[in-house]
Amino acid sequence: MKIITTGSLGNIGLPLIKDLVLKGHMVTVISSNAAKKADIEALGATAAIGSLDDRDFLTETFTGADAVYIMVPPGYAETDQVAYYKRLAGNYAHAIQQSGIKRVVHLSSYGAHLDKGTGFILGAHHAEIILNQLSGISLTHLRPGYFYPNLYRFTDMIKGAGFIGSNYGGDDKLVMVAPADIATVAAEELEKTSATQNIRYIVSDERTASEVASVLGKAIGKPDLQWLLLTEEQTKSGLEQAGLPSFFIVNILQLNNSIHTGVLQEDYKEQGIGPLGKTKLEEFAKEFAAAF
Repeated sequence: MKIITTGSLGNIGLPLIKDLVLKGHMVTVISSNAAKKADIEALGATAAIGSLDDRDFLTETFTGADAVYIMVPPGYAETDQVAYYKRLAGNYAHAIQQSGIKRVVHLSSYGAHLDKGTGFILGAHHAEIILNQLSGISLTHLRPGYFYPNLYRFTDMIKGAGFIGSNYGGDDKLVMVAPADIATVAAEELEKTSATQNIRYIVSDERTASEVASVLGKAIGKPDLQWLLLTEEQTKSGLEQAGLPSFFIVNILQLNNSIHTGVLQEDYKEQGIGPLGKTKLEEFAKEFAAAF
């Protein structure tokens, strides 16, 4: 199969490319960074260097392919996250329709079923709506849980304060996922000529925040590490002291609150828990310790 991937050589893109190439597929990787061209080609893939805001480039790259994996890269500098997601999803939709590609696998997020109160994830909700309007294609939305690498954000807090703290924590349940497990599922879906399901959740492990702190703490030699549930005001104050812009703080607080209340994973629970990915928290803890 001729397969197009986006996300360049990111946490999901790299293992996805390796998997697809190993299976004998012809893979073209879209990247905005020309410096990545040699690394992409070294993997046995073809590099397509261009912008996701260039609809003609996307259409040309998609044309003749059997399947495409699309994702919206993090745009934390974008003050209007919804507008950012809508713009790129609209670009993808245009290119898909114009190129005639029939199989589309879209990286969305758990919580994308909600139309408010999810911070950065709200963009994924609107991206799904835009893509769902396309006709004549086989579309699967991948909805992964909380990315393990997000836990790296607490490294400085652990070193400085000796604990993890946010406006979610304690007994709050986290449904977590390893990027490599997302890549495995994405590869499976791309190899299907038609979708067997429109939405597929991807989760590697489920733990409370306190359990996460315990596992990470043991890995880094701090067995008493705790994940404290802070108030929204306490979390906001910490983010402000870190110098983060106000629009970013608003999104973070909303996202954190949706984790704390559990609404972010409501649809995941209602749909029924499928088989978990192979990368458990203890495995990620080894990587966390090495980086710590």
